[in-house]
Amino acid sequence: MSLFDHKISELKSLLHKKEISVTDLVSESYNRIQEVDGKVQAFLTLDEEKARSYAKELDEALSSRSDFGLLYGMPIGVKDNIVTKGLRTTAASKILENFDPIYDATVVNKLKAAESVTIGKLNMDEFAMGSSNENSSFQVTRNPWNLDTVPGGSSGGSAASVAAGEVPFSLGSDTGGSIRQPAAFCGVVGLKPTYGRVSRFGLIAFASSLDQIGPITRTVEDNAFLLQAISGTDEMDSTSANVDVPDFLSSLTGDVKGLKIAVPKEYLGEGVGEEAKNAVLEALKVLEGLGATWEEVSLPHSKYALATYYLLSSSEASSNLSRFDGIRYGYRTDNAESLLDLYKQTRSEGFGNEVKRRIMLGTFSLSSGYYDAYYKKAQKVRTLIKKDFEDVFEKYDVIIGPTTPTPAFKIGEKIDDPLTMYANDILTIPVNLAGVPGISVPCGLSNELPLGLQIIGKHFDEGTVYRVAHAFEQATEHHKAKPEL
Repeated sequence: MSLFDHKISELKSLLHKKEISVTDLVSESYNRIQEVDGKVQAFLTLDEEKARSYAKELDEALSSRSDFGLLYGMPIGVKDNIVTKGLRTTAASKILENFDPIYDATVVNKLKAAESVTIGKLNMDEFAMGSSNENSSFQVTRNPWNLDTVPGGSSGGSAASVAAGEVPFSLGSDTGGSIRQPAAFCGVVGLKPTYGRVSRFGLIAFASSLDQIGPITRTVEDNAFLLQAISGTDEMDSTSANVDVPDFLSSLTGDVKGLKIAVPKEYLGEGVGEEAKNAVLEALKVLEGLGATWEEVSLPHSKYALATYYLLSSSEASSNLSRFDGIRYGYRTDNAESLLDLYKQTRSEGFGNEVKRRIMLGTFSLSSGYYDAYYKKAQKVRTLIKKDFEDVFEKYDVIIGPTTPTPAFKIGEKIDDPLTMYANDILTIPVNLAGVPGISVPCGLSNELPLGLQIIGKHFDEGTVYRVAHAFEQATEHHKAKPEL
């Protein structure tokens, strides 16, 4: 049995009883990485020397201190678009191949304050653009459940590392489903918090009005621990919300009696596989048995979410990625003959195909003559999508549906068909457009590959989302299933 089969609360108890040490936990992580990461390829950069040194410090402090950080001694992996001082951060792009940040992201500072141990940086789709982790400039991460399938994206490395038992939890980022979709594919728990709940300072931006950092874990309880540690307002991020951070762990009561669940007919409609539909219907039976009720509702504008998302996110990406020009930092071409040529060659050589595709789409939709027809119209539709959620939440506590239309697909199966690849996020994208929280929890297997149940809540009501997710988890065995590597 791995130490990481224990929950965070159990590991903390073992530490304080001196039955294990922080060094044991860190060694468990690196030993497992050495054992399986050659197959899974979740990590891009490891920080072993610093991690082992810090583990010794924490072990020495165990006997001399009475107060401990919330994540004391817990090993964690960090997605490679979250900057870490003195630890290479690439966003899985050639253009940032040797980028060594001079400061930490706010979430990294919060992890340090909680006294967790950073194990290394995790692979992802380049600049978080992708749904399969095949767009990384460096390596393709594989799904621990079946190494021929994708782990999802863009936080594929974050989800795969937890599923493979390399770390007990990790941080990802979610712009259109990039935490929840890989969590579903890899059979782990992934939460996209409310937009503004967690600081984005130090997150390499893809689409600033949609990006949100969140936790990927084995259990709902662990997820609440990690969100507790990273939440809060931040003066360095003007989009972080000045709202109180509740005690998320106190929400894990297992009691959902009287809870009202909405099930959008659009989330069980065309394009959603039978296995995903049936898994959701079975989950609803479980929640009914616990005292909740559910009704079918409609989110009528969700059919426009995919087009709206790709116009808005690509427009923001076009703007955000203009800073990568070969002048200030990052990759610079050796072949330039003029300043304009330097820009063109650097970006042409440094960016991958998917990033270029989205920059071109975004630049087009922001250009004179097309701005009103595309970008402005997409913003109006985004408002309608948000209003759909607000209308449903006037009568219901949570919205439930599948996280993904199907289980994980094979590596190489969709990489040459961008539109089919984009459709993979059809169930997660509306949540980002509305800015509400959503979690994916394991709810079954299809052909021995995991399926995810998505639970969506009201703005800043992660507590209710966790309450429902935890009650479902405790009433089922799905979260106990593990891949055999």
